[in-house]
Amino acid sequence: MAGKRFRVGLLGGGSWGTTVAALLTRNADVTLWARSADTVSEINESHTNEKFLPDARLPEVLTATCSIAEVVRDADLIVMGIPSHAYRAVLEEVAKHIRSWVPIISLAKGLEQGTRLRMSQVTEEVLPGHPPGVLTGPNLAREIALGQAAASVIAVNDEVIVRQLQNVFNSGLFRVYTNTDVVGCELAGALKNVMAIAAGMGDGTGAGENTRSGVITRGLAELTRLGTAMGGRPETFAGLAGVGDLIATCTSTKSRNRFVGEQLGKGLSLDEIIAQMNQVAEGVKTCRVVTELAEEYDVEMPIAQEVYRVVHEGQTPREAYRGLLRLPVASEAEPG
Repeated sequence: MAGKRFRVGLLGGGSWGTTVAALLTRNADVTLWARSADTVSEINESHTNEKFLPDARLPEVLTATCSIAEVVRDADLIVMGIPSHAYRAVLEEVAKHIRSWVPIISLAKGLEQGTRLRMSQVTEEVLPGHPPGVLTGPNLAREIALGQAAASVIAVNDEVIVRQLQNVFNSGLFRVYTNTDVVGCELAGALKNVMAIAAGMGDGTGAGENTRSGVITRGLAELTRLGTAMGGRPETFAGLAGVGDLIATCTSTKSRNRFVGEQLGKGLSLDEIIAQMNQVAEGVKTCRVVTELAEEYDVEMPIAQEVYRVVHEGQTPREAYRGLLRLPVASEAEPG
């Protein structure tokens, strides 16, 4: 792969998909697919995507289309900037046009409803023989689109492929590190969204910064327990994909999942909150999957369980925090 200019097909015209597409133009020829004809026209003609990235200027060399075939058929690499709930359906369309052995890198930070699969597992089901991977980390799209420095992780099980792809994604102020723990990286990205809702609920109820710090720290313990039980490596959860992404998502006002939690804490209903948003907060759906996985793997995840009760069972955030305070206090190394 090294030594030639890649052709990258990126599917998804949301904030992160568009940002990654813009970054990739420094090292590759990139074509972006978006569902909206208006978004495609705006990217091609005005070099902006104001709905998702207000005030950000996109590279003029970035081209967009509404045709999946046009994006996929000549690509050396496919990047899936598609939310978990739509990932399989879009990938099935990609399968009709893709060449053999082309890697598939996911940007999604969620788990598939029903199957509880990670996106790389969905890729393996739909497109066996195509190396799957994930780009993840503390990456708030708007900051990166406006030129601020950030670090990320590219994870593929194959050491050779991951280092070759690192050269495609790494550029300027966007530093990309490698990891072969796809399981850990994907789980960290999905599970931290649930903890961000919890942190946001505390902010919305005025719980304070000490409380937020406690939620982040105990949330990290929860996601590490489940992630390692499912096959991830402990060090992954202590790195950019784990604690790095968790801190950014739980503290930033730009975080969609924290926003959902904060608005719940202020008394809004989930329907009211979603109506205000033009992007997906993966943690809303993921919290159900996480509680199912925690039961399956016999892992205690009290924070995740309280988030699930608020989002899906009508419990209030204040009741959730009271529920956490009622838990018995044990050693810091123990669950709870």
